[in-house]
Amino acid sequence: MGAPLIELSAIERVFHLGDSRVHALQSIGLCINAGEYVSVMGPSGSGKSTLLNLLGLLDRPDSGRYRLAGRDVTTLSADEQARVRSERIGFVFQSFHLVPRLTAAENIALPMVLAGIPPAQRGERVRQALRDYGLENRADHRPDQLSGGQRQRVAIARATIMQPALVLADEPTGNLDRTTGEEVMRLLEALNGTGVTLIVVTHDGALGARARRQLLMADGTLQHDRERSVDWPGKACALPT
Repeated sequence: MGAPLIELSAIERVFHLGDSRVHALQSIGLCINAGEYVSVMGPSGSGKSTLLNLLGLLDRPDSGRYRLAGRDVTTLSADEQARVRSERIGFVFQSFHLVPRLTAAENIALPMVLAGIPPAQRGERVRQALRDYGLENRADHRPDQLSGGQRQRVAIARATIMQPALVLADEPTGNLDRTTGEEVMRLLEALNGTGVTLIVVTHDGALGARARRQLLMADGTLQHDRERSVDWPGKACALPT
């Protein structure tokens, strides 16, 4: 089992809608070890997407502390958070979020371009990713020339090209048929098998049940934290004080 990767303590997130205050996250305390496979489930409005955005440094809590690999990331500037996000976190979305005008190879290379990695190094890593994900004959195709499964494979390749410690997947099979969705989940689970921490947000109970650990959310709170397998220690890391 790995060391603690994610440590959340007393996390609160409040949105203001007109005169109303919506408590999207309330007193969230959570610890996830490096290498875990976790699903986050709950109905619409339960807070799971807000939690994902916070874990991915796309949003900030109103109070509480988020430590990523031992570093308090809640106090970082926007530029510092962007750097951590680029180096440590990969995202896979339901709607793929590929750049329409870029080819598959260019979409995969994009995080490295933004990180300033030299072209020669980018080229070799993109070629390897295309081989790894069976996309060699689709390298020069734009997203509108790819199937849904191929687009999600490009998205996974892009999410992992910087070799992140954490992959966040938001309804990764939501726009795919069952067979293609199964293929995508096998790819994500294979990544987890290499030691990458995988967190999948889903409303699909069958998809969530694949994870070794399931978090159930409702009304902005963590209702249940279940471990599927007795041989996975899961929550062994202590919450920060």
